[in-house]
Amino acid sequence: MAQEPETTRTTESGLGVRPVYGPEALEGWDPAARLGEPGAYPFTRGIHPTLYTGRPWTMRQYAGFGTAAESNARYRQLIAHGGHGLSVAFDLPTQMGHDSDAPEARGEVGKVGVAVDSVEDMGVLFDGIPLDRVSTSMTINAPAALLLLMYQIVAEEQGVPADRLTGTVQNDVLKEYIARGTYIFPPAPTLRLTSDIFRYCHTGIPRWNTISISGYHMAEAGASPAQEIAFTLANGIEYVRTAVAAGMDVDDFAPRLSFFFVARTTFLEEVAKFRAARRIWAGVMRDRFGARNPRSQMLRFHTQTAGVQLTAQQPELNLVRVTVQALAAVLGGTQSLHTNSYDEAIALPTDKAARLALRTQQVLAHETDVTATVDPFAGSYAVESLTDDLERAVLDLMTRIDDMGGAVAAIERGFQKAEIERNAYRIARETDDGDRVVVGVNRFRLDEEEPYEPLRVDPAIEARQCERLAALRAARDRRAVDTALARLRKAASGTTENVLPPMKEALRARATVGEVCGALREVWGSHVPTESF
Repeated sequence: MAQEPETTRTTESGLGVRPVYGPEALEGWDPAARLGEPGAYPFTRGIHPTLYTGRPWTMRQYAGFGTAAESNARYRQLIAHGGHGLSVAFDLPTQMGHDSDAPEARGEVGKVGVAVDSVEDMGVLFDGIPLDRVSTSMTINAPAALLLLMYQIVAEEQGVPADRLTGTVQNDVLKEYIARGTYIFPPAPTLRLTSDIFRYCHTGIPRWNTISISGYHMAEAGASPAQEIAFTLANGIEYVRTAVAAGMDVDDFAPRLSFFFVARTTFLEEVAKFRAARRIWAGVMRDRFGARNPRSQMLRFHTQTAGVQLTAQQPELNLVRVTVQALAAVLGGTQSLHTNSYDEAIALPTDKAARLALRTQQVLAHETDVTATVDPFAGSYAVESLTDDLERAVLDLMTRIDDMGGAVAAIERGFQKAEIERNAYRIARETDDGDRVVVGVNRFRLDEEEPYEPLRVDPAIEARQCERLAALRAARDRRAVDTALARLRKAASGTTENVLPPMKEALRARATVGEVCGALREVWGSHVPTESF
C-alpha cells in the first residue's frame, strides 16, 4: 500500500497539516512547560482556572448606525434579547475626528456607524441605559480619548461614578497605519495620547480596559493567522514600551490591556492560534518587561467572527460560517464574542439578523457542552502540534520586526502593510483559481439568487445631524469652549502634562469632536503615510 503524503493541505498561514497526527508529532514535548494548568503561566489553556464552567463568555453585539437615537433603540433591543454588553460602531467622520458638517464628512454621516459629534450625542446614544450595569466596548482609535471622556461625562450626568464603569476603548492606532487608515496624528503624539489614557484610567476609571490591541482589522485586510498574531503582539510591545518610558510601572497598567482577534472558518488553526498567542504574550510580559503580577501576563481578548469571509451570494450560508467561527473562538478561550449577522456582506444588519447572531451564541452557551470543561483540546496531537507551528511562525515575524527597531519603525518602512498585501493577493489568487473553495462563490453556486431587502440608512440623517450641531453651537458658551481648547493646546505643546483632563473640560463645555481634534492637529500635525516596504 502506498504511503500517504505527509502533508496534503496547508493552513491559512501556509503551514503544513498532516493527514494523521500521532504521538510522534509531540516527541520531546513537555506538557508542564508548554501547557501548565488553566489560569496559570504560560496560560496556553486559558487565563481562568474555570473558564466557562462558572459562567459563559460576554456576549457583545457590535452595532451603531445613523443617529444616536436609532442606535440607542438597537442597543435596547439587544439588551432585551439577552445581550451582556454593548459594542459601539462609529461612523467614518467620527473615527477621523471630523464633525458631521465638515466638508470631509459629506456623504459618510451615519453610514458605517453612529455619528457622535458631542457629549449631547453620547447622552442620546446611552439614554435609558444604566452605565453602571452594562459593559461597553467602543471601536474608536485616533480620537479614542475623546469618546471615552464623553462616556465618562454622560455617566457623571447619570449619577454613575467613574469607578463603576466597565468596558473597553479600542485605542489601537498602530494598526490603523498598517491596515485601516483612520489615523489622524503622527505616531509619536499618538503613542503619547495612548499612554495618557493608560495613566488617566489607572486612577480615574480603574475598571476600564484602556486598549484593545487589534488583529481583527489586519486579518480583514488579508493577514494570515500568523501575521495577525505577530503584528498585533508587536504593536502591544510598542504600547508597553511607551508607557514604561513615560514612567509607569508595567504592573500598574498591563492588567488592563486587552486584545481583539478574528475567528475564521479554519477551525483547528484558529483554536491553535489563540492558544499560541496566550503563550507568547505571557513570555513577553514576564521575560522582556519583568511583569510580576500574573494578570499582567494574561492575554485577555475579545473575538469577532470573520466579516471578510461572509458572502453576498446565498447569504443564509453565513449563519453556518458564523457558527463555526464562534465555536472556534469559544474553544480557543475568548473572554467576549461578537457574532456577525448573516446579511452584513450586503448592508447593515436588519433587526432579525442581529437577533439571530446573538441567538447563535446563546445556543452554543446553553445547548452544547462546550462550557462543561476547560480547554478540551489540551493534549490533542493535532492541535498541540499546530499550536507549536504557529508559535514558531509568529515568533519569526516578531523577531524580524524587532530587528527593524520595533513596530513603529517597521510601520514607517511599510513592512507589515506589504506582508499583509502579499498574503491577501495569495488568498485572492487561490480563490479565483478555485484552489480555495468558497461555497456559493466559486463552487455550489445558484443560477439565480433569491431577492433580499437590506436595511438602508436614511440620507436625511446627515442634514439632521448638521442641524443638531448648529443648535449646539448656538446654545453653548463659546468663550468657555475657546478657553478650554486653548488650555488643551497648551498641554499638548508640552511633553509632561496629561492631555485628558483639559480635553475633558473642553468636551464638558460642549466642544465638538472636530474642534478638539482640530486643536490637537494645530499642535501635532497630521500623519502623512510613507511608501510600502
